[in-house]
Amino acid sequence: MSDVRGEKLVGIVLVSHSAEVAASVAELARGLSGAGTSVPVAPAGGTEGGGLGTSSELIAAAAASVDRGAGVAVLTDLGSSVLTVKALLAEGDELPAGTRLVDAPFVEGAVAAVVTASTGADLDAVEAAATEAYSYRKV
Repeated sequence: MSDVRGEKLVGIVLVSHSAEVAASVAELARGLSGAGTSVPVAPAGGTEGGGLGTSSELIAAAAASVDRGAGVAVLTDLGSSVLTVKALLAEGDELPAGTRLVDAPFVEGAVAAVVTASTGADLDAVEAAATEAYSYRKV
């Protein structure tokens, strides 16, 4: 699958312990990037029952929903979200081919990933942009 211009785009999955946090960061990244709905971004937050935590099922479903053939970048908030994604990657059949856990700050990395993906960049470039967000200085 590709976007309306026929380009294959990198999909972005944002994994948080909170459904609200994941959804808000997805909305923020889309809004700040100006990408609107062109970049496939999916939040995967909380548990199936709506509690705090992480869910391999929600993560796998989110990854499948954003897969457009150019890879999927997964950004996580902390702790068990990282471990859950690593476990899914190790299983090898739960996530789309070309899914990658990206070591990046959650909010800044998400914005950088979505901005970069909106240009049609490949997964390596999306990962590099998100990772580079670690160097953003605030003071």
